[in-house]
Amino acid sequence: MLAVEDLLRDNAFVNGHWVSADSGDRFAVTNPADGAELTTVPDLGPKDVDSAINAAEAAFPAWSARTAAQRATLLRRWHDLVLANEEDLALLMTLEQGKPLKESRGEIRYAASFIAWFAEEAPRVYGDIIPPHMTDKRILALKQPVGVVAAITPWNFPAAMITRKVAPALAAGCTVIIKPSEFTPLTALALARLAEDAGFPAGVLNVITTADAAAAGEVILSSPAVRKVSFTGSTRVGKLLLRGAADTVKRVSLELGGNAPFIVFDDADLEAAVEGAVASKYRNAGQTCVCANRIYVHERVAEEFTVRLTGRTRTLQVGPGVDESSDIGPLINEAAVAKVERLVADARDRGATLRTGGSRHAMGRTYYEPTLLSGIEDGMDIFQEEIFGPVSAITTFRDEDEVIRRANDTRYGLAAYVYTRENARSWRVPEALEYGMVGVNTGMISTAVAPFGGVKESGIGREGSKYGMDEYLETKYVCLGGIE
Repeated sequence: MLAVEDLLRDNAFVNGHWVSADSGDRFAVTNPADGAELTTVPDLGPKDVDSAINAAEAAFPAWSARTAAQRATLLRRWHDLVLANEEDLALLMTLEQGKPLKESRGEIRYAASFIAWFAEEAPRVYGDIIPPHMTDKRILALKQPVGVVAAITPWNFPAAMITRKVAPALAAGCTVIIKPSEFTPLTALALARLAEDAGFPAGVLNVITTADAAAAGEVILSSPAVRKVSFTGSTRVGKLLLRGAADTVKRVSLELGGNAPFIVFDDADLEAAVEGAVASKYRNAGQTCVCANRIYVHERVAEEFTVRLTGRTRTLQVGPGVDESSDIGPLINEAAVAKVERLVADARDRGATLRTGGSRHAMGRTYYEPTLLSGIEDGMDIFQEEIFGPVSAITTFRDEDEVIRRANDTRYGLAAYVYTRENARSWRVPEALEYGMVGVNTGMISTAVAPFGGVKESGIGREGSKYGMDEYLETKYVCLGGIE
């Protein structure tokens, strides 16, 4: 199956050792395409999680004392090993997550880009010398690592969401505990195996596998040794973590749910807008937090855009991710399909028009047809909830003020998209949209060099770019007195 069979790991990674659960319990990792069991991994309990925290805490002093250049060297080795094993990592990801191989390969390269970026950022963590308030004093501002970091990552991007958190943490001098989703632990364990090969010291990077995320979270949140929690996932769970982190006043970064508007003005390049909508909406079968969730099209071009997008949607090939011809793989589980079915049924019952798709695919189980609905109204569930499936939902608007108001009428604020050829509007509308990220004339905005994150109930903090480094650093003020 794999060129390097050793990348398929079936134990957790703690303190430089591949370990089982103290209880001996294990849980199955299955392929969403057919339900087949891939392997089992340890179901770590609270005692095991505490051991991982202790290992990270013990490793922190020596790791943080290393020079930035030394840490960067190990990150670059890890980066090179990730790229060298791209095909195996992509296959593992497709098997446990479902996305097509071509997308998995792209994610591995994307994940590696964060390691490369933060390897370069490590030596650029600068402090300041501040003009003093008295002649016999000198004021310094130092940047130091926050300490032990817990990275809690989702199933939809099982490699990139790890490296986007872990690479800056390691570059800053933090040690980490990774808690991957119970649906996709194999990618995380393979990345840990490559980090081990790169030469990271024991305890610096740990991966805990568990089917009881709530119990693991309680241990992490209650531990005073964990000084930072970085989480990507649902808004509901993010709020629970934020409350739990208050008792020990931990630093928290949250990348939560989205409800992205995709706005097409009447002066837009419609062909480019259609391709941007396909890229944004149908990537990973619609299971991304920055997917186009609400498509607003100016009434003068709405029918033409809808016809074009319908035709393009019908060209998408559905099939197992391991099939190189597949554009849309399975959803992560049957509960995800049931949610999509509910949202589509609600929209149709309330007057939406089905243009294409609208049902489980003939392949059955976790496959759903690429779907497009028009005539959506703002109050429909499909515009109020994150779809997380291969369904486009279109409504119309009349003018700029109206669409900005409607786009902002949500508790979420992660990503938004605007298509227009008018220069002034390309500045004015993004500034008015209440979102952490806005793509103008593009449906693909994710990159290691830009700050990723949301506002309102879509999160706190930024990942990627130079701003992502700040999330793992504390600023220490030092006042030197007695200088005559």
